[in-house]
Amino acid sequence: MTITSAALGSVATDLPRSSADEVGPVGGSPRRTAADVLALVERHDVEIVRFLWVDHNGILRGKGVARDVLAGRLRSGVPLSVGRQAANLLDQAQPVPGFAVMDEVRISADPDTLALLPHAPGSAAMLGDLLTRDGAPWGACPRAFLRDAVAEAHQEGYAVVAAFEPEFTLLRDGVPFDDGLTLDNEAFDVTNDYVIALIRALRSVGVAVEQYHPETSPGQHEVTVRPAAALRAADNHVWQRILTRGLARQHGLRATFAPVPLSGLRGNGNHLHVSLWRDGNAFAAPGAGLSDVAHHFIAGVLTHLPALTALLCPSVNSYARLVRGRWAGAYGCYGFDNREAAVRVPSVLGGDESGTTNVEIKPCDGTANPYLALGAVIHAGLDGVRRRLDPGPPLTVDPNTLSDAELRRRGVTVLPASLAEAVAALERDDLLMSVLGSPRRDLYTAIKRADVRDLAAMPESEVYALHNTRF
Repeated sequence: MTITSAALGSVATDLPRSSADEVGPVGGSPRRTAADVLALVERHDVEIVRFLWVDHNGILRGKGVARDVLAGRLRSGVPLSVGRQAANLLDQAQPVPGFAVMDEVRISADPDTLALLPHAPGSAAMLGDLLTRDGAPWGACPRAFLRDAVAEAHQEGYAVVAAFEPEFTLLRDGVPFDDGLTLDNEAFDVTNDYVIALIRALRSVGVAVEQYHPETSPGQHEVTVRPAAALRAADNHVWQRILTRGLARQHGLRATFAPVPLSGLRGNGNHLHVSLWRDGNAFAAPGAGLSDVAHHFIAGVLTHLPALTALLCPSVNSYARLVRGRWAGAYGCYGFDNREAAVRVPSVLGGDESGTTNVEIKPCDGTANPYLALGAVIHAGLDGVRRRLDPGPPLTVDPNTLSDAELRRRGVTVLPASLAEAVAALERDDLLMSVLGSPRRDLYTAIKRADVRDLAAMPESEVYALHNTRF
């Protein structure tokens, strides 16, 4: 993943849609009104508009609103039991002290995110915020959490640019669709019809693709989209998940973003690329290399990395992937093009060295809620910037070649080895628990502890299958 100046345009705004795209998410300040939504729905003969949000499990959920009542629901929002944000991976609401499970909030759809669904004729969707009944942001709304993190960055004078880089596995009848090698031209041919349909569908909803290639494991693929301002980047990732899975069904396939869909596979990552911008890329040092701001940001991420893991790798299945030797970022360090480091500094591109300077957070996977993951990384990185933390020297060797004693001597930390360990680390992190706020922090930790408990009682094959289908 590279973040180019040409791809960004103005860093203070999101990527604009093409003028030829009548329906699709738009960037910058709101440019689509409720009246625009109603007109577009009528013009394109849409019967159902889904009001969607991402829950604390990273699962996309929503309610469908019929065209005849859409005008009213755009004003009022759609009622939603708060218990939906208390549900664990088995869809069971968890008891949280002080949390009124009989209360309601509203899914308030963002008109700027309206998109037709190419794989579902007659349907459209909008991404939504969760508001209290009096219209205030609810304390368990994921998009509000990311908005707050972006606002913190703005207070420091920075715009946040990001992109998610997900891998996914294509299955047919429960087994990998292809067995191509990494970057194998044969695998390009086998998946061509599906991939071309996916790229065109992403473009139709305003998401621009940068690259595609077959990945390491059987059936594993990666479609990289262009970077954007933070909220748009998270929204883009949601659209990518929607269309990747929806179009797979149209082609007789199933796409899964599960960290390890089947036992023995290498695993799917969802690498997160981030940079801060102010009068240009604040991560790029004059001349070449990383700026002090970038080093401080990296140090903040590394300082909070054990706790961040609970938000970046938030499922039991995550820890089947997050192991040493698999380029999953299982080592708590940073390095230039070091694919075993949790924080990788990618090589820049000649001709746009400043524009392509960014950091990659490798442990993140497809079970993460993108709004929570990116928001937490921003908060952690800003903590490093404010406190001028020092990450130390980068790791310039393969950490797999070093003994545990040598890793400790070099300051390489150990990431949590399980979801239970990660949640415990999160609960010890005062900064992240504070910014998560109430009731989110209590709901989130309760849900994850319930997953640890309940999935421990299930056969391993069922745990793999659960994540395979949910994600």
